[in-house]
Amino acid sequence: MGSWAAQQRQEARQLAARLSAEGVRNVALTWVDNAGITRVKTIPAERLAAAAERGIGMSPVFDVFTSDDAITTSEHLGGPDGDLRLFPDLERVTSLAAQPGWAWAPADRYDQLGLPHPACQRQFARRMTERAAAAGLELRMGFETEWVVTRAPAGHPAPGGADEPLDYPCAGPAYGMTRVVELSDYLRDVTEALSVQGIDVLQIHPEYAPGQFEVTTAPGDPVRAADDVVLVRETVRAVSVRHGLRASFAPSVVVGEVGNGCHLHTGLYRDGTSLHRSPDAAWGLAPEATAFLGGVLDALPALLAIGCPSPASYLRLQPSHWAGVYQCWGVENREAALRLITGAPDDPDGGHAEIKTFDAAANPYLAVGAVIAAGLHGIESAAQLPPPQTGDPGVLGVRERARRGIVRLPATLTEAADRLEKSAPLHEAMGEVLHGAVLAVRRAEEAHFAESEDDAIAAATRWRW
Repeated sequence: MGSWAAQQRQEARQLAARLSAEGVRNVALTWVDNAGITRVKTIPAERLAAAAERGIGMSPVFDVFTSDDAITTSEHLGGPDGDLRLFPDLERVTSLAAQPGWAWAPADRYDQLGLPHPACQRQFARRMTERAAAAGLELRMGFETEWVVTRAPAGHPAPGGADEPLDYPCAGPAYGMTRVVELSDYLRDVTEALSVQGIDVLQIHPEYAPGQFEVTTAPGDPVRAADDVVLVRETVRAVSVRHGLRASFAPSVVVGEVGNGCHLHTGLYRDGTSLHRSPDAAWGLAPEATAFLGGVLDALPALLAIGCPSPASYLRLQPSHWAGVYQCWGVENREAALRLITGAPDDPDGGHAEIKTFDAAANPYLAVGAVIAAGLHGIESAAQLPPPQTGDPGVLGVRERARRGIVRLPATLTEAADRLEKSAPLHEAMGEVLHGAVLAVRRAEEAHFAESEDDAIAAATRWRW
């Protein structure tokens, strides 16, 4: 332990010296709570070595914060007692291109004895990644991040209610080049900031809803992918502020319009070889990949409580909106909750799967960890995939969907939380403390908005993510 601490201290001192030379004065240490809010403690850059050696104090009560900053309780967490230590991941320390003088690092949480905090979501994601590695499997994951940008009101007043006017800075059509022309400086600055920070951008383009854009980043290790999506969101937010704009990653910005998703892409590999590229197998899926995706498909009703954690999420999850509201999969089918992407035939890394239901209210560490856990359970239980769905299941009659075995995924947070509560594989993977804290937050979110109209839910959550 002493040797490790000395190594951390030395590495942190070298990092602090480098940051100082770059003009960095403060470091933001972030974690994401169970409501999907990125929380932060900041330190002067010269305190990085002390933080790496001893951690930064923070209360465990944040595990039962809701999206509106209310505090609930679970069997194991809640109240003013106790303390945890935030330890920055020194490998991810990043100077922030859109926030001069600032750097960022994701943090892991430990107790005061140096033991992993059982509700640390980032360590949960790491445990599941290591569990897959112990089985000889490698996961490569990446996110598509959607957001809506509006002009910030003069003086940046507090956001209003359901009737708050949204001033969109671009008026072009969905996916139209007009939007790129109108906001070319803004999109260039987003792309440049991400690139400077080491984020590999695959695509950035207008999306369907007014003022909506999407950025897709390269896949990688699941923990790194979750780190990346946190950094992407806060970079987009920072660039937006510098352009006099506001960015919303909320699932439903305006009721009735297409909401913001945060689709999760997953590829499975063994010994560096894609398991989505078996030429003699159905759909190109090796047996392990079929079982993994079968496990994910089976677990989707429970996974919605992880990937769609807000009542606002269910305003977005509407049939025939490319959100994937039915429990089915399909080959290149954007209405299927689980979409198999075949990629180019000559690209050995081209095949993977996309979960279309998830949104940016989700804690990305919980999302990647829970998907891995569900997939590994699928392999252990020899799960299978039913026949793929073609076309939009939303246009089928009730009897035809029943004949094909296609059911609606949970339409409310309560229903999804009920499924998570009953999911033995996810309960085992997450552990009692984390599982209980997530459920407590979901129950509190649903209760808070139980009497609210849809417009009020969207307005209350519009600027929370």
